[in-house]
Amino acid sequence: MGSKRDSLSMRERVALSAPRSNGPLACPARHCWVAEPADGVAEKRAGLLVEWRQTPSGRWQGRVLYLARLRPGLWSLVEEWVDDVLLTPS
Repeated sequence: MGSKRDSLSMRERVALSAPRSNGPLACPARHCWVAEPADGVAEKRAGLLVEWRQTPSGRWQGRVLYLARLRPGLWSLVEEWVDDVLLTPS
């Protein structure tokens, strides 16, 4: 049987894991896994979630940095807004 934590969105899970610092120095970045990377390879990629936004339709997206294969043997850094359903905590 799943726990209450399993029913939370990625955004909610990240908020729960955020440092409990009252100061402005708490780093908001979190490690995550990105499904369906930009290069179309069907493997999850390690990423760095740096920001959240809510779309006009009410959906959540995370701004994520990760590597994608640009050409055989050549990797490039990708920064993109990814729907929260494609992100999982690492």
